[in-house]
Amino acid sequence: MTTGRIFRPFRVGRFTIVPEGELPPDGCDIPLVMGRKGAFGSGEHETTAACLDQLVSCTPLAGATVLDLGSGTGILAIAALLLGAGSALAVDIEWPAALSCQSNFRLNGLEGRGVTVCGELACISSTGFDLVMANIYADILMPLADRLVGLTRSGGKVLLSGIPLQDKYDIWRRYTSLGCRELDCRIGEEFVTYLLEKR
Repeated sequence: MTTGRIFRPFRVGRFTIVPEGELPPDGCDIPLVMGRKGAFGSGEHETTAACLDQLVSCTPLAGATVLDLGSGTGILAIAALLLGAGSALAVDIEWPAALSCQSNFRLNGLEGRGVTVCGELACISSTGFDLVMANIYADILMPLADRLVGLTRSGGKVLLSGIPLQDKYDIWRRYTSLGCRELDCRIGEEFVTYLLEKR
């Protein structure tokens, strides 16, 4: 899925999304540079904005290992790295998204800390992530629940979004049954975002 061009910087919580080639505006807290063309996830959608806001609640992230499933432009992985995470693995099944994500890592000076994989969750062999993020459809979050929780270390965080309001209880019940507890829940106009902790 592609989005239109970003024409001017805009603020999302502590982050200011800055289009490629433009200077960050005066007084912005954390500038986050996005290419003008690319995959879904420029920060304007309510699920992305909610995740960016929740990421700030996850701090301190110093040295954390992060997995971003369905990364799109990589905006959430980049945000986590800008907040101090040590490394981020961004996974998306769409090749244009993977290319866009890798480009955005470079634009933010994060090439050495951000890695992009074009593929499915099954291709990830690493475990013990401090933070697992998935801003994807609820009908994907359900069957992947065991795997996503399994990839998270004990005491680690799971950030889920893209959940339609009518599916929020089903997702909550599924993940809490796997040993997660709710830390926060943001209810938007159409979608819900959960921040969970693996017990």
